[in-house]
Amino acid sequence: MRRRASGLLLHPTSLPSSFGVGDLGPEAGKFVDLLARAGQSYWQVLPLNPVDPAGFFSPYQSSSALAGNPLLISPDLLVEEGLLTPADLSRRPAFPPGRVDFRAATAYKEKLLKKALGRFRTQGLGREEEFRRFCSQEADWLEDHALFKVLSSSHGGDWTRWPAPLKHRRPRALAAAARKLAPQLEEEKFRQYLFFSQWRSLKKAANQKGINLIGDLGIYLIHQSVDVWTNPGLFKLDRNGRPAAVSGVPPDYFSSTGQLWGNPVYRWEALEETGFRWWLRRIGKNLELFDFLRLDHARGFVAFWEVKAGSRTAIHGCWREVPAHGFFKALVKAFPHLPLIAEDLGIITPDVREILAGYGLPGMKVLQFGFGPDLPSSPHAPHNHLPDSVVFPGTHDNNTTRGWWEKEAGPRERRNLAAYLGKRVTAGTVSWDLIRLALLSVARTAVIPVQDLLGLGEEARMNHPARPKGNWTWQLTRDQLEALPLERLKLLTKMAGRL
Repeated sequence: MRRRASGLLLHPTSLPSSFGVGDLGPEAGKFVDLLARAGQSYWQVLPLNPVDPAGFFSPYQSSSALAGNPLLISPDLLVEEGLLTPADLSRRPAFPPGRVDFRAATAYKEKLLKKALGRFRTQGLGREEEFRRFCSQEADWLEDHALFKVLSSSHGGDWTRWPAPLKHRRPRALAAAARKLAPQLEEEKFRQYLFFSQWRSLKKAANQKGINLIGDLGIYLIHQSVDVWTNPGLFKLDRNGRPAAVSGVPPDYFSSTGQLWGNPVYRWEALEETGFRWWLRRIGKNLELFDFLRLDHARGFVAFWEVKAGSRTAIHGCWREVPAHGFFKALVKAFPHLPLIAEDLGIITPDVREILAGYGLPGMKVLQFGFGPDLPSSPHAPHNHLPDSVVFPGTHDNNTTRGWWEKEAGPRERRNLAAYLGKRVTAGTVSWDLIRLALLSVARTAVIPVQDLLGLGEEARMNHPARPKGNWTWQLTRDQLEALPLERLKLLTKMAGRL
């Protein structure tokens, strides 16, 4: 990210779809074309790992650090590949436009994926060798992922309640289960094969059109995950395998009682003893899928907020230090160019800033945070931006810019923004006012949420960080995708030297 450029933020689940949830199919390809037409260089997405009802379908509450989300597999592409027929897609629920229904979409796609596997088993379609090669190349994580998924279906999602030989991963028990459940394991592996095949094709098409993909690495995983099951010594668990301490953040902009995420936290001393092997593997696998990677909650790689398991809020937690220098030195050694962006929002202390800057990780600036009473000194105000940073009007955790203006900005923030711009600001203009500030910033990279391009209000918000339920469901309609103001965006991108 050494040149001035810009891009758009949109998670694939938010793409238009006839199947209940956006996917990696034709609409994703169309979005890549739109990015190129608008002179953009980046497409930023949220984590692509499996989502889980236990995590309220949040992409940051996944059951696997390395697997892909089968919900993103495109039925349209499966028809093109001969794994489904048009007739297979002819009968589907009447999914409401503009809103993702994760449960209904999951139930529907489960049926389609089973049909696709059945056709693959009976006809092969010339893909048998490619599938075997995928299973062999990804075996180091794929075998455990498939077994965890199948055992979760047969024994329940809580692995601490499984029969002791499976809970404790006794080799003979695992081998016996793998033999008994071979057909189901093949099904899980086949889904991962389809996901990665479709994603890599999309990435290739994007890169050929000059679009780089920015991924997102959620820092934590849910307890009911294959990673905690296979690496219990890397997490703070009690003797029964349950979390002894959980994750969160203290009171902040989003919540007066903090955010209680509830994930098991890491035993960083154990990670350090292995040379941070688990993290290096995870980051390396993600960098196979993306050109750049955003480190979610980057301050958690310097010190993290730990809350006693069973707490109702995150207020009564404490900070725990991480062997940050050792971790980042290991990263630099493994990935010399370190194509990472630090999500450095929230309570960022000087030691955190020193470490992130010392290892050359660009941080984030969010314009919605820049016009409060601390405007002159705020790091989010445009006059304080640094070239080596990434600027956003707002992120997926913020309200849309129009929603922020209408629902959250106080009188002082409104006056400050109007005075800063030297013009009258209204609900109808504020989205493009902040887009203009972002693109004209000295920050080399600017990323614009698609909702702001359309001037959408709070109804299009992606996530409320302090509210666990009801998030991640916003979805573009096809009319909205067609209505994106590409020429206006391209002109401002050109004027800002980002084309």
